[in-house]
Amino acid sequence: MIVRDRPSALKMFLLLRGSILPRILPSLLVNTVLATLVTINHGDLFALKITLTTIPFTLIGLPLAIFLGFRNNVAYDRFWEGRRLWGELVHKSRSLSRQCQSLIVDAAPAHANRGLSDTRVRMIYRAVAFAHALRQQLRNSNTSAELKDLLLESEWQQMEKSSNKPDFLMLKMGEDLGLCLKEGRIDSCLAASIDATLSSMTGAAGGCERIKSTPVPFSYTLLLHRTAYLYCFLLPFGLVDSIGFMTPFVVAIVAYTFFGLDALGDEIEEPFGTDSNDLPLDAICRTIEINLRESLHDEHVPAPLVPINYCLT
Repeated sequence: MIVRDRPSALKMFLLLRGSILPRILPSLLVNTVLATLVTINHGDLFALKITLTTIPFTLIGLPLAIFLGFRNNVAYDRFWEGRRLWGELVHKSRSLSRQCQSLIVDAAPAHANRGLSDTRVRMIYRAVAFAHALRQQLRNSNTSAELKDLLLESEWQQMEKSSNKPDFLMLKMGEDLGLCLKEGRIDSCLAASIDATLSSMTGAAGGCERIKSTPVPFSYTLLLHRTAYLYCFLLPFGLVDSIGFMTPFVVAIVAYTFFGLDALGDEIEEPFGTDSNDLPLDAICRTIEINLRESLHDEHVPAPLVPINYCLT
């Protein structure tokens, strides 16, 4: 995610970091070169004069802009829902830490020094591992070695064999909660509140999996791709007779807008990746880890992630 103050007017035209321009540059250059050739030949194609007025482009351009805007709204809804679900995960992780420490009875307060043998500490560290495991699953990465220090050795080895690591960790949460209930360390009504928190965390993970596994229908995306490209590549023939040498400049501006909107929708409809405009899942997971480690008075609290070249991952 790009994190920076609004640049000045001049810098805004020169910025590439976070811009959609590098992604659409090849298509934009081809379109501009075509417009230049059409202008030089005055709309002739192999001695055949192609005469088009601006009327069909006016009729097509307005619906195309509306549909591109609609698709971008759908893509942004997916982006915002993903951010909302991760915000919910941050909130529920903090609540789980508080509930484990205040509702589960033990002779001594929960502290990182007690290690993973303490059920409360184990559940809180497992919540950190849950966030990291969900991030890795959404990004199709396999770096579960970073979770090894957060789990019991036997539990980590079992998790390695699981196809759904977040779900495995949540099952272990349920087992520990049930064990505390059987041992009489927590009242059943209070255990239900912790179980509700665990269910909310599972629901957030399920929502993220739904977004990742359900893309915008391909036929809809393909229709907009084709229409936008046909519109921009035919546009020079409709403008050359009316605006002459200005045709390449106008076509470049229109193509930048349509190609950019099209590519931007593609980019933000999958919000869990590592592109510049995707959600900063690394930073969110780090926030969860910092909060939960601090709640246990852990001495090994990592520093918050900061943007590098205005990009927060």
